[in-house]
Amino acid sequence: MPRPPDSRLLQFLQAYEPAIGTIALALRDMVLEEAPDAPEMIYDAYNAVAFGYSFTGRLKEAFIHIASYPKHVNLGFNYGATLADPHGVLLGSGKQVRHIKIMGVQDLEKPYLKEYIGAAIAQAGGVQKAAAGVPLAQVRGNYPVKRRPAKKA
Repeated sequence: MPRPPDSRLLQFLQAYEPAIGTIALALRDMVLEEAPDAPEMIYDAYNAVAFGYSFTGRLKEAFIHIASYPKHVNLGFNYGATLADPHGVLLGSGKQVRHIKIMGVQDLEKPYLKEYIGAAIAQAGGVQKAAAGVPLAQVRGNYPVKRRPAKKA
């Protein structure tokens, strides 16, 4: 069982419908099952709650991220443009980042999700211990202005 989520992450995810939080946390569990010692960098940003993983705790060395939006969650690959895409599911056209869009909890059952997570970890040099002194969870950004629809009552 992966480590429990930081209370601040849970608080930030409350801005969304419960299903979005469920999806984001399930993806988090998938990542941490494969890379249990990866530090988590948490952002409550302008238009998304996002959290990424890097064995060094440095954003530029992050290998994967999860971004929560009002109607979906992205499982993002920071160097996804160079990942193999045998299932043709990686989205994005930039020079570096690709993502898989998760629209509902049923998408969490896709067997290839763990395959892509493993490939991103391998691309980052394989499973490693966190760098010395790096906290396992750290809020890096809590933007005062948010652009999100109000949660339905």
